Amino acid sequence: MITIAFTGGGTGGHIYPGLAVASELKKLSVSDSRLIWIGSSSGMDRSLVEEAGIDFYGIPSGKLRRYFSLRTAADVFKVIAGFFSARKILKKEKAFLLFSKGGFVSVPPCAAAASLGIPVFTHESDYSPGLATKINVRFVMRTKGRIFTAYKDTERFFPETVRERITVSGNPVRGGFRSADAGKGRAFLGVGEGERILLVLGGSQGALEINELIRAALPELTDSYTVVHQTGPNLEWDVAASEKYKPYPYIKDEMINVIAAAEIVMGRSGAGIWEWAVSSKPMILIPLRGSGTRGDQVENARYFEKAGAALVLAGDDASPQALLNAVKTLAQDAAKRKEMADASSKIGECDSAKIIAGILAEETEKHNKE
Repeated sequence: MITIAFTGGGTGGHIYPGLAVASELKKLSVSDSRLIWIGSSSGMDRSLVEEAGIDFYGIPSGKLRRYFSLRTAADVFKVIAGFFSARKILKKEKAFLLFSKGGFVSVPPCAAAASLGIPVFTHESDYSPGLATKINVRFVMRTKGRIFTAYKDTERFFPETVRERITVSGNPVRGGFRSADAGKGRAFLGVGEGERILLVLGGSQGALEINELIRAALPELTDSYTVVHQTGPNLEWDVAASEKYKPYPYIKDEMINVIAAAEIVMGRSGAGIWEWAVSSKPMILIPLRGSGTRGDQVENARYFEKAGAALVLAGDDASPQALLNAVKTLAQDAAKRKEMADASSKIGECDSAKIIAGILAEETEKHNKE
């Protein structure tokens, strides 16, 4: 039996796209193959992967930082330990191929795979490549693997010698988004057919900036919309839930249908925006920025803005009044919403999970015949 290994994690933005590829790979019924996942021994990785029916192997993982931190020294030892743990797993399971969805946890398994001569395939979700991808590309080139990118323009960030190994695939999105049921989303929320929904998302952990903007603008936002707000687990304020304001710490299995029910989606601009694009939603994006980020979310947001799918509030533009103006502009202009929805749909029309799974399946079948 041939083992195909997956790696990546740390956040849902790295795990869910990888699971989408794994799901499509299973549908292709690659002969005599088994999937495993190597991820962080701490955090959300294990539960999400095991729920998808994939065997999970946890390894120590240290964060890759672009800035000085006293924790970096300790994390170096975790990265080294992660390398040897991943190498042992890959060797024991006789993995033929490794697909990386990125994130800091993916680097040790990619390095371990390259040390064993196992082909490395990696995907970059953002407009410009992150540090993990820049490191993992070395292992891709060494093992004659492949690099998948979400955006065509991402190619220009790589040297000419690397570009021949790049496939522009879009961003993998779980298949359920292409068959979502808005009616089920409304039923979950307890919102009637005639109510208009503004969905506010800050990721599984919430987003302080977005939460504060909603708090300040909420009274006027509810003039036009029922505001459904994923707050994260640690929100502390005195705004009570009502028929027009529905806060949730986290929406899990129902999220696919809730997005389908929304008229507008507002949030950050990580990999999750591709789920909104597949769902054909107009977006209001408030990208994460500052010293703790390399600016990738701003780049992603500007791409969607240029394509006509989003309004972007970044920097000083991310104010309660600017948010209200953006929401009111869209609420009052059905033609503009339709134009943005069509632009979103065009971005999301490429089925990245199927493209990547198809290439991985071809590699596996080719190996089977040798």
